[in-house]
Amino acid sequence: MCLDRFTCYLAGGRPPGAARTYPGCRDARPPERAVPLLLPGQLYFALESAVWTGGCGFYDPLEPGEMPARAYLVSAGQFSDVLAQESARPPGADLDLTRVLADGRAALGPGRYETLLRAGWLDGLPVLTLTAPWRRAQAETARPAAGYLRQLARGLREGHGWPAGRIADYLAARPGAAGAWRPADIEGLLGPDGRGAPDPPTAGPAAPVRPVRKIPGRVP
Repeated sequence: MCLDRFTCYLAGGRPPGAARTYPGCRDARPPERAVPLLLPGQLYFALESAVWTGGCGFYDPLEPGEMPARAYLVSAGQFSDVLAQESARPPGADLDLTRVLADGRAALGPGRYETLLRAGWLDGLPVLTLTAPWRRAQAETARPAAGYLRQLARGLREGHGWPAGRIADYLAARPGAAGAWRPADIEGLLGPDGRGAPDPPTAGPAAPVRPVRKIPGRVP
């Protein structure tokens, strides 16, 4: 949800505090639009991130509730290269999106981010994301690292305009973080002014768009 974090996938680079430098996409252009969304389902933390340590964030669309997210308008080739980098593969091959567009779900492999979901449609375009092939109840949840939570917190503030207290309450209640992080500790990650680190300039059409768009229904 944090634009400068996502830009590391597009243009290459290493997010602050991360252990990996991303090569970037073949097409390094910034997204044409950035739209805050509410998706049906739930965020949870499980396994261990090789980039941040601690639990990774996953999306279960069949869990009750809503998950704040952010949609970026990118090309199919850029989406393919983002998935490759999340799977620790070099970018360069276009994905066949036929099945996920038709069925709402496509498993490309057993990896933690190799299951494609069509969460809905927005202005006639598919809202695509990637997550694990398993359900939340099948996963062993894990405590996320501070740097990882800080990126999510910045994204919620930047994309949704949430205040620090609401961000902290939300993240502290997610499975994996619940019982392992107190809201006050997460709020502390954002610093005394609730901002964390200064945001980079967000120019032109990639600026957040409000009101938040709600994606109805359930992913198959």
